[in-house]
Amino acid sequence: MKIANLILCVLFIVFAAIQLNDPDPEFWVALYTGIAVISGCAAFRKYNVWVILLGLVVVVYELFKLFPSFGSWVQDGMPTITGSMQAESQYIELVREFLG
Repeated sequence: MKIANLILCVLFIVFAAIQLNDPDPEFWVALYTGIAVISGCAAFRKYNVWVILLGLVVVVYELFKLFPSFGSWVQDGMPTITGSMQAESQYIELVREFLG
């Protein structure tokens, strides 16, 4: 498990670095960095339940923040969100983020 956690740590650091060119990098860089830290700590059997719970609360908060855009997308008949990289509607990018 140690090797798997170290691989995940490095992988999520790379994910965080890639998000730096995103229009709204703050949340995603913080999220991926937090996961990298948790994975790195887990590799050495250092678990902090409060850090994990804080991360969970932040992710759930963001999920609820994006939910209205997801609802608008469903009400519009769920048009494709993968047709092009250019978002045709305001909520397309938010729905993509909501769905992961």
